[in-house]
Amino acid sequence: MGSFSLVMLVIVALVVFTVFKGVRIVPQGYKWIVQRLGKYHQTLEPGLNLIIPYVDDVAYKLTTKDIVLDIPSQEVITRDNVVIIANAVAYISIVQPEKAVYGIEDYEHGIRNLVQTSLRSIIGEMDLDSALSSRDQIKALLKHAISEDIADWGITLKTVEIQDINPSDTMQTAMEEQAAAERQRRATVTRADGQKQAAILEADGRLEASRRDAEAQVVLAKGSEESIRLITQAMGEEEMPVVYLLGEQYIKAMQELAESDNAKTVVLPADILGTVKGLMGSKIKS
Repeated sequence: MGSFSLVMLVIVALVVFTVFKGVRIVPQGYKWIVQRLGKYHQTLEPGLNLIIPYVDDVAYKLTTKDIVLDIPSQEVITRDNVVIIANAVAYISIVQPEKAVYGIEDYEHGIRNLVQTSLRSIIGEMDLDSALSSRDQIKALLKHAISEDIADWGITLKTVEIQDINPSDTMQTAMEEQAAAERQRRATVTRADGQKQAAILEADGRLEASRRDAEAQVVLAKGSEESIRLITQAMGEEEMPVVYLLGEQYIKAMQELAESDNAKTVVLPADILGTVKGLMGSKIKS
């Protein structure tokens, strides 16, 4: 009796275990791949599912939620032979788990390599300036390049983003030196232009001053001529008009001499009229 009870207990346990193996509850956001005798049989959807115990086996469990793949940084050479560092991030979704499992050994590794290869090819056809300023264009080209390939693996590419795209350390140093040289060049040009304009303005000032001095001399000469004419009309043809004007100029010259810094003592002759006449005589003789 005791042996029969033990056998029944074993049978009940085996039935319970068999039923347990035949019932599969798939959580939301996942799909399970079932193999029958080592061969793909079906894909279990979220919820309650029944399989044949000991014949069917859940071989793979895949998520149907979006997966974020970080694409490692890599060196990329542009069309103008500049080395830049670029990395990206891809957002994918598995829509056909059986293809993702049986179509490629490791779909994550495959997508990373595919994105890196396509990124090198796309940037390699761009100049440095275009590569640094065309993230949206690179993103669109990259998505177009890999979408069809990963579709064969039952995977949809939601989007791909360029995280960083920067010149290498050596190139950044060279660009900074070039920028500093350009700023220095512009400063030198600006300084030279300022000096040129200042010199032009100074020359224009001197020219204008000389023109004004010449005009002033002409005005003074005309004034002297008019003075002589008026004095001559007033005093007749005698020598007094000339003596008067020469005397005026003589006194003015003595005054300027007295006011100069180098002058010590200025002695005026007692007979200014005689002196002026003597000057006039020497002028006539000469």
